[in-house]
Amino acid sequence: MPSASPPRRNATFCTLLTLALAVASPLIAGDLGTRPPIKPPVRAPRAEASAPVVRQGGETIATAAIVHGLPALLTGTTLGYADDYDEVCPYMGSTSPDVVYVVTPEQDSVATIDLAGSDYDTKVYVYAADLSLVACNDDYHDDYTSYLAMVPLAGGEPSYIVIDGFGGAAGDYVLAIGDFDDFCDVVCPAGGQPEDEPPLVNGYVDAYNAGCGGPVGGEFTDVTAAVFCGRAGWYLFEGDVSMRDTDWLRVTLPAAGALEITADAEWPTYVFELGPQDCSMVGVLQTIEVGRCQPGSMVITGEPGSQVWVWVGAREFMPPDGEWPQEYDYVLQLEAAVAVEGRTWSAVRELYR
Repeated sequence: MPSASPPRRNATFCTLLTLALAVASPLIAGDLGTRPPIKPPVRAPRAEASAPVVRQGGETIATAAIVHGLPALLTGTTLGYADDYDEVCPYMGSTSPDVVYVVTPEQDSVATIDLAGSDYDTKVYVYAADLSLVACNDDYHDDYTSYLAMVPLAGGEPSYIVIDGFGGAAGDYVLAIGDFDDFCDVVCPAGGQPEDEPPLVNGYVDAYNAGCGGPVGGEFTDVTAAVFCGRAGWYLFEGDVSMRDTDWLRVTLPAAGALEITADAEWPTYVFELGPQDCSMVGVLQTIEVGRCQPGSMVITGEPGSQVWVWVGAREFMPPDGEWPQEYDYVLQLEAAVAVEGRTWSAVRELYR
């Protein structure tokens, strides 16, 4: 059943990490924070409709366009419509026009809602029949279009899908609604090293392997086994701020000086190699995205016996179905690799001279 949403937040989000983590560097290519970063201004001013609008999405919930059956692929525009709705997911302050669809499945189901292919910076929300917020997303794809997974739709009851934009953006959209295959189980094998972080709770202060992003800084977990079994997820902080749990790990390179890390997770997850090992300068050296049950690998090279920093965290700052707290499993498998010509720690240090 749809879950109640936290209260709306009327302040601009800021990054949890100190400004030192945002020092400009050619290696910084990912966000290491637990709190949503400040979103840059909308890339282009809102356009105005140059022709009569063909209403595929309705103006409001009361006049929502009906979706007749799933899956569905719909197109339309938000140009020329009013700004009726806004949600924090994780960015607030939408002054964009929005349109609404309504879908009433015959039985309880779980859906995906995808705005890939839209030509502007989108936002999307889903409301239950009682108008409580079920799920919302601002940015998922690299072009700032939106995506939701694991959206619960109550059987026999209307669910309202609002297509919005960020910061005044508007334009043509593509709305795909489909079924969600929710089976993905990442299991820790026998002998795997457990993370042992306490279960997430709302109001949690993440001081456990939170590394440079923690309240104290510098807290890591040392990976000492060939398999590391961790958990990531989300919790509410200060009542209504969605935070993600991030794990900072230290791994020792084998005698050959090359280590292959193969990762998998139950939800889309980033795995970063970090460097240099200084909280005032740390950034992302390389990255893989893994999950749901889609593994990926990276090879880390350096001085034999030296330690490297590895970061693991959810791709998104919001849980997939609006439930806090929430956790999921991930697994890292580590094995010696054949050293290849490429970046070494010596080469990395040269970049900072």
